[in-house]
Amino acid sequence: MWDEYCYQGKPLLTPASTSKLCLSISHVITNWLKSFPEEIIPNILIRLPIKSIIKFTSVSRSWNSTIKHPSFIRTHLNYKLSSNDQNSTQLLLLHTVHSEDTSSPFGRFHFSGFKQDPYSLHYDNNGVTECCKVEFPVALKEELINPCFRVVGTCNGLVLLADDHGRYGYTFVLWNPCVRKYVTLPKPSVRFSTHGGYDASLGLGYDDVGNDYKVVRLTSLLDYPGESPMTLAQVYSLANRSWGMLRVLPPCLVPCSWVQACVGGALHWLALRWLDDDHFNYFVVAFDVGSESYREIMLPKSFRTEKTLELRLCASGDRKSIALFVRSKSEFDGFLDIWVMKEYCIEKSWTKLMILTPQGPKRSLPEALCFRRIGEVVLVLEDSRELVSLDIGSKLFKNLGISGGQVCSVDFYEESLVLLERKDAVSY
Repeated sequence: MWDEYCYQGKPLLTPASTSKLCLSISHVITNWLKSFPEEIIPNILIRLPIKSIIKFTSVSRSWNSTIKHPSFIRTHLNYKLSSNDQNSTQLLLLHTVHSEDTSSPFGRFHFSGFKQDPYSLHYDNNGVTECCKVEFPVALKEELINPCFRVVGTCNGLVLLADDHGRYGYTFVLWNPCVRKYVTLPKPSVRFSTHGGYDASLGLGYDDVGNDYKVVRLTSLLDYPGESPMTLAQVYSLANRSWGMLRVLPPCLVPCSWVQACVGGALHWLALRWLDDDHFNYFVVAFDVGSESYREIMLPKSFRTEKTLELRLCASGDRKSIALFVRSKSEFDGFLDIWVMKEYCIEKSWTKLMILTPQGPKRSLPEALCFRRIGEVVLVLEDSRELVSLDIGSKLFKNLGISGGQVCSVDFYEESLVLLERKDAVSY
């Protein structure tokens, strides 16, 4: 049959013919599945592409109920994760913001001449080839205070979006582009109108025991009358559809410009604590999503403590531990250090993998974004804003042919059916 539609490897189908062929195939598969006993249907469905599974919700009420049941969605996710690991078909979610110029006073981005902020999925392969463009729900853009959302992080197919790029905003969204659904969170308790100036950091994680997705918000109060800012933690539960009680963390500052890393069921942020008038130290705040408990992880003892340093935390390539990028843009001794904690929570296992110095005739220093699963690091070049992949072993750069825009985020992504069953989720 394929020969009827192809000639020398070139498709001859018109869009109308393609649609008709897809409907025919769908009809054949549907009738085939109907011939199987009900008890084995879920085992067949979890192996199908997500778009097909969603279409099969309209086959019958029983199929709709099966596919939208939380246990099926969880089983499908586990199968998908296992299958992707075996076949090395992992994805990356890329979000780039393009504008005429940016500024970052107090760690907050301000865009002038905002143009666009496309989302796209890419295969985490040798060339980071594009899988597809991601359609963004237009209705969400109407709620924005800032020009665009910031991608805080991803977890099991969910993307956490925050309207906090520049001005204080309180629109936080859990979005699943695969099922084309999203949930807008209620406003948190700590806002400028209630507590004055603050720095807020967010994270998204999964409570495996409670089968619940949680958003954790750490807010450091800048107007707090003390030697060190008061930092408050608040957790949103998707299962309960609400924010929990505020709790006070030990004195520290969690700057809003530092991203989080989700590893081993815990969210991690960089924080700092003042020791006296002239000294302070950096450390990692770890918040366990399941138990909602807090702990601290120390940074390498040889780590230089300077206010001029740019720090970024991320998950390691195997996603079993954390990694740290330390960047100094000093005119005389600029560098980019790449650290990995080889054994999670074992502070002695911090290892400096390499030191990068300014590259090229203009002596520019790239900005590190994240580790890839193959162990390479994604960086954005300072001058051209192009994305490159750095092989740690060979120290060779590979241009990915992707523009990083003025602001760029790259996150691991897994396709899932999460939110498909929720009646309170908005479809688009």
